[in-house]
Amino acid sequence: MTSTDTETETGTRTYVEPVPVTTDGGDHERFSHYADRDKITEATVLGTPVVALCGKVWVPSRDPSKYPVCPECQRLYELGPEGRMREWSSRES
Repeated sequence: MTSTDTETETGTRTYVEPVPVTTDGGDHERFSHYADRDKITEATVLGTPVVALCGKVWVPSRDPSKYPVCPECQRLYELGPEGRMREWSSRES
């Protein structure tokens, strides 16, 4: 796939970045995510959603050891609590 750079009738340039699409069942998008252990336990028991470090909201139902760790969760985890707070507060600005 290649990106395209086109000019419209009004002279405005439009940049289109292609997004890969697959139809193989979706396992390629499944990751194990980091979240508060107590919240994951509660979510598993009650079937309520939990929010991962990366912001993904999901209801835990699968064995996380079967999937790779989410790269964004891993990065944020490695920043530590102070680093995460700096990262998140900079996003709000």
